[in-house]
Amino acid sequence: MPEAIAVQPETTLRLNLRPVMELTDERLYLLCQANRELRFERTAQGELLLMAPTAGETGRRNAKLTQHLANWADIDSSGLVFDSSTGFVLPNGAMRSPDAAWLRRLRWEGLRPDQKQTFIPLCPDFVIELRSGTDMLQDKLQEYVQNGVLLGWLIDPPYQRVYVYRPGAPVECLEKVHSISGDPELPGFVLDLSQVWG
Repeated sequence: MPEAIAVQPETTLRLNLRPVMELTDERLYLLCQANRELRFERTAQGELLLMAPTAGETGRRNAKLTQHLANWADIDSSGLVFDSSTGFVLPNGAMRSPDAAWLRRLRWEGLRPDQKQTFIPLCPDFVIELRSGTDMLQDKLQEYVQNGVLLGWLIDPPYQRVYVYRPGAPVECLEKVHSISGDPELPGFVLDLSQVWG
């Protein structure tokens, strides 16, 4: 039986395309549509980030995060939930795809129909990022806050930590907690972390 090959499925490749072309929102959208098996983001500096699909355990955790958030949003009805495939163009020009995101319904309804059919030209109100592999996401969470996120969670399963980001407040690190509340930004949303840690 052949020996298994160790791969790093969640490695990010960074490409600077500016000397060759400007990666506009439209070009990036078309690139993503032509390569649906890959995940792309764009930094505020215009670099293209190319990421392989997530590994099994990360995908399972991402699904649970989105499921819990969507269940709450269905009852609350003040906003909409988006999965990790959704691109958001932030005010600084970056295009990011958080693992889970929530956007107030009034902001969504303020978009034109054509804006709803491509990357969303808004920063979400709430984001969750799940650390996977060697991801270092602190800078990404800071970027969300600087661009309008009201609440961000960076969840780190190997260490059972949650980093909480809010505008104008220091980052809060919660260790070995069983759940986390979205109050006051997301009233009544409590994420049970047992399925994320397990």
